[in-house]
Amino acid sequence: MALFSKASIAKGMDSYVFVFYRQAFGTLVLAPFAFFLESDKAVPLSFILLCKIFLVSLCGITASLNLYYLAFNYTTATLAAASANTVPALTFIMAGIFRIESISIKHKHGLAKVLGSFIGLSGAMVFAFAKGPPLIFIKWDPATKKLISHLSIGECVKGSLIMLAANGTWSLWLILQVPIIKQYPAKLRLTTLQCFFSCIQSTALAVAMQRNSSAWKLGWDFNLVSVAYSGLVATGITYWLRLCVIESKGPVFTAVFTPLQLIMTAIFSAILWRETLYWGSFGGAVLLALGLYSFLWGKNKECVKAHADKDRQESKEETILEVTTKD
Repeated sequence: MALFSKASIAKGMDSYVFVFYRQAFGTLVLAPFAFFLESDKAVPLSFILLCKIFLVSLCGITASLNLYYLAFNYTTATLAAASANTVPALTFIMAGIFRIESISIKHKHGLAKVLGSFIGLSGAMVFAFAKGPPLIFIKWDPATKKLISHLSIGECVKGSLIMLAANGTWSLWLILQVPIIKQYPAKLRLTTLQCFFSCIQSTALAVAMQRNSSAWKLGWDFNLVSVAYSGLVATGITYWLRLCVIESKGPVFTAVFTPLQLIMTAIFSAILWRETLYWGSFGGAVLLALGLYSFLWGKNKECVKAHADKDRQESKEETILEVTTKD
């Protein structure tokens, strides 16, 4: 998604229009599935619940996506993916503040989660800023023209700050899904509603920001492929999968896998868009993997301990019940 989006915006497609088409494609592909596959899970929608879903869509999807694509004017696909690795740390901090995720450094699993989050964040920073010798695994023809032009330091900083704002709103969206799913457990319909509201909001924003009618035209070209893929896969399928994981494992567990997209984006950027990888980036990728493993190890130990404590409590209650019955 990052690669396709960067290519379209680099070729002149307006970022606000791109978000509108992405959300429109996502809504159209999700609506039939939501209607037919979750007819038995239909939950009455009150006006208050609709308002909550509308506001969550505005904060987490519309704001996040528009900031994300706006930043593509000032950064590369790899740096965009690198900045997204602030999401696990931001989500972990927010989840701790809202008491959704337990933070305890008194136990090994709690310490592993905290260290894993910040090791992963450190790895992302090393990947983005530590260069060193170039890592050459493909020899390109020097005459090959790069799709992405060189960016100034000022543009990279500006793009990184906009990306940070996008990641902050995205982390908040992950957190806010927890109470929304409890009120509306039909995840496919919830995803469709959020995409639909985001499409309306993005339409209003795009109309306000882009008045040139030619910027809205889509032909049978790469831009159509890009918005279709982003809408069908990155919005439709991926949003639904995220809600499933958030419901079963929590928002932090979902966010902690974000570092993997950096590694994959960097590799494909090097192959497709001729971006240069460096040994410093390789070291950052290793830190990302270690941070991810540390957090998942801690999360697994925490789940095992929670189940063990629950079993002991149930066994204790059964013993007390037996003794009471005998008496």
